Amino acid sequence: MTDEVIIEATEDAVQRQYVYIEKVKEITAEQTSREGRQPTYDVRVFGCQMNEHDAEKIIGMLEEMGYSKASAGEQADVIVFETCCVRENAEEKIYGHLGILKPSEGDKRSIVAVTGCMMQQPQVVEKIKKSYRHVNIVFGTHNLHLFPELLYRYMSEGRRVFDIWDAGSQVVEGTPITRTEKVKAWVNIMLGCNNFCSYCIVPHVRGRERSRNKTDILEEVKRLAQGGYKEITLLGQNVNSYGNDLGLKDAFAELLYALNAIDGIERIRFMTSHPKDLSDSLIQAMKELPKLCEHLHLPFQSGSSKVLKDMNRKYTKEQYLQLIDKVREVIPDIAFTTDIIVGFPGESEEDFQDTLDVVKRVRFDMAYTFLYSKRTGTKAAEFSNQIPEKVKKERFQRLVETQNAIGAELNLKHEGLTEEVLVEGKSRHSDAMYTGRTREYKLVNFTCDEDLTGQLARVKIIRAWPFWLEGTAEPHQ
Repeated sequence: MTDEVIIEATEDAVQRQYVYIEKVKEITAEQTSREGRQPTYDVRVFGCQMNEHDAEKIIGMLEEMGYSKASAGEQADVIVFETCCVRENAEEKIYGHLGILKPSEGDKRSIVAVTGCMMQQPQVVEKIKKSYRHVNIVFGTHNLHLFPELLYRYMSEGRRVFDIWDAGSQVVEGTPITRTEKVKAWVNIMLGCNNFCSYCIVPHVRGRERSRNKTDILEEVKRLAQGGYKEITLLGQNVNSYGNDLGLKDAFAELLYALNAIDGIERIRFMTSHPKDLSDSLIQAMKELPKLCEHLHLPFQSGSSKVLKDMNRKYTKEQYLQLIDKVREVIPDIAFTTDIIVGFPGESEEDFQDTLDVVKRVRFDMAYTFLYSKRTGTKAAEFSNQIPEKVKKERFQRLVETQNAIGAELNLKHEGLTEEVLVEGKSRHSDAMYTGRTREYKLVNFTCDEDLTGQLARVKIIRAWPFWLEGTAEPHQ
């Protein structure tokens, strides 16, 4: 008899999962009574903000089923990996973590579940089946809401469970969620991506674009406001195309106007934006809406029009720079952040100089910089003109040095100014300081005479560091 159970890919309503939540809760209650302790969970997240948000849903389901968070150093009863496959080193790191969990004779055995983008790749699932026999449950990005059912099937039958859907056609609402922060929250407005950039695996593992219903988004944000949350960040692989799949025009801008009217929410952010879809209506909304922060994350990936064409980005270097100028003309004090890939196949030194030129002309406040990573299943992985690692790393170092110098210069301009900071709590680096961000997304660590967590504070910047600002809070009114 096989030790694997393949659950058919049905698309039952999420309400069905509450039946399985209750069934698992009965098991955890018996375990609590028998062992004199509540069973625990450990959710380990790799990758982007979307994965962090998915992990919040996994945690919400686990807590509904009677689990509590494991303390530091404790081996949890259930360990869940939320995986990322955007870059090769992320995958290798996850395999390393899974290998460490392989139990020796007599060790406590945790239930190990693996989900996320990596699991949408058939070769990864086969590797886990054969080489990581201690992994008990494997599921993908499209059926996250079925976790209670999958967990119960394993617990009741004792056989490995693999349930991967090739695609997701629906947006599931009503999944339990436990927010990992208390001041700001992620709000997913759409799933999937239609762009198929030649380097990117995301459309292959997250599926095509599916927009959430506007009413569901507004209701979620109203609940967040009632719960004391002050800032929301709207998530999507390309938020600018929100509503396109529903046949709506300017739907994202209209959503922003509706969200701006919700009492209690102080700040609104969004990511990620694709340059080709950044509309005039969105730029106007950013100008008019007081809660929309003066910060735009706008990936350009490469400054070379030739490389951009090979990437299937559907804009040129000149068009990107014109878009930057258009936004700055309307919102002069806006802060730009971006994503950049170094060493894409066929990138010449001249192409790389074009990338440096964009960095110097735009003067980004911050950039997320990446070495190109070949991803099986993407078009770029088949290109023959791959760049040697040594060349990629040398260019990467030059890019980082250029951007870091610009970021440090921009931070210096804040010295002596008083900034509005949303206080997120104590600083991770010093119990004597609090931390938060400005509207332009600048990280600020500051001293304060009282705990203002969850409030907007006026902070005078006394020193600018390369990657953050130091300040002292003014007396709270």
